[in-house]
Amino acid sequence: MGNFLSPADRSLLRQALSDAFVDNEIDYADIAKRVSGFDPEVLEQIFFSEVAPVCHSNLETPVPSVWTAFDGQWLDMEIDKMLKGREQSYVLRRKDRLLVTYLKWRYSDLWQSIKEAGNLGI
Repeated sequence: MGNFLSPADRSLLRQALSDAFVDNEIDYADIAKRVSGFDPEVLEQIFFSEVAPVCHSNLETPVPSVWTAFDGQWLDMEIDKMLKGREQSYVLRRKDRLLVTYLKWRYSDLWQSIKEAGNLGI
């Protein structure tokens, strides 16, 4: 499928990958099924650089607000706002680079579980 994604495809991938950050039992097989057919490297980039920075706090709060699924419209709006901020600010780009590095370490197990469930093998 290459590196080009339509806005609709990107939105669907974000929604699927955000399910790893809900405060409930995670259905890795369902996530993997929903993202199958897309480039695993692109999926990993979206997971760590777009979805995780917006959704990770749900798993790090004492009483998470999202139990079943993130609202897709809210998710796209928050990610797009974050990406625009990165684009416009050197400081935000540096800060977000550090955050993404942390998230790759902190949530590598979630990503690994998705890869294994879908046999994505990167």
